[in-house]
Amino acid sequence: MVLSIPNLKKNIPLAPFTTYKIGGPADWFVEVHTTEELTQAVLEAKRRKTPYFLLGCGANILFTDKGFRGLVIRNLANKTTFLEKNKLVAESGAIIGDLLNLCYQRGLSGFEHFVDIPSTVGGAIWQNLHFLSPDRKHTIFISGIVSKSRILAEDGNSTTVDGEYFRFGYDTSILHKQKDIVLDVTFQLSQKPKSEIKSVMEANREWRKTKQPQLPEFPSCGSVFKKIEDVGAGRLIEQAGLKGMRIGDAEISGKHANFIVNLGNAKANDVLALIQYTQKTVKEKSGYSLNTEIMVVGEP
Repeated sequence: MVLSIPNLKKNIPLAPFTTYKIGGPADWFVEVHTTEELTQAVLEAKRRKTPYFLLGCGANILFTDKGFRGLVIRNLANKTTFLEKNKLVAESGAIIGDLLNLCYQRGLSGFEHFVDIPSTVGGAIWQNLHFLSPDRKHTIFISGIVSKSRILAEDGNSTTVDGEYFRFGYDTSILHKQKDIVLDVTFQLSQKPKSEIKSVMEANREWRKTKQPQLPEFPSCGSVFKKIEDVGAGRLIEQAGLKGMRIGDAEISGKHANFIVNLGNAKANDVLALIQYTQKTVKEKSGYSLNTEIMVVGEP
């Protein structure tokens, strides 16, 4: 079936568009640069009853080796507009790191906690992007600065909703259950001295460099398993003696055990096999069940 979408491509490998550098081809692939193009692509896929997947930075995703049977829409819509009262409107394909830089120049606080985390605005809302507070005692979520959003609802109509609509939780939002598409988000920021913003950025960047394997040297999807209160998935994996465990070119990082890195030529099946082995071993040794945070997408 031919989709009526401008600049549509066929059989495009997905690996280059993910931080894992893993994944087979998409039957159909298109890059959209405006929210209008995004809306048109989604509505055309729905009209043709074609499965579709919206791709941002590809940072929390593992595409299967067989790829995706349908349409992958890479969202590059990244227009930003500053409003009065310290508000920023950003389209869903805008990169969080770019927004951080823009806001830093204006002395606007809110994004500095998420420095060096690869994510688009849409992905950040979908997953409720988060990082540890500067004192490392609690978690700061992107939901804390979301004022409202313009979405393409499941019924195909565009509407504006407030932040509470998303029912944010840890690593989750209503978007996990509903096929709403985020078009843009209005963020409520606050004025702070640039020196304070920079201090948080540098502290978080240094913490991540010390504790976690870094992109692009070690391709990964970030944390593989969900947080376990008061224990920590990484600690359980380390206590099970699995640091450095390898299947193919997929390896449990020696720096942080909740990261599985691609040493160069890992396949999705290598990563999945290592995930299953890790879950089995941790369950046997500690009694804890590890649930995946990573999203596996594509034909099994």
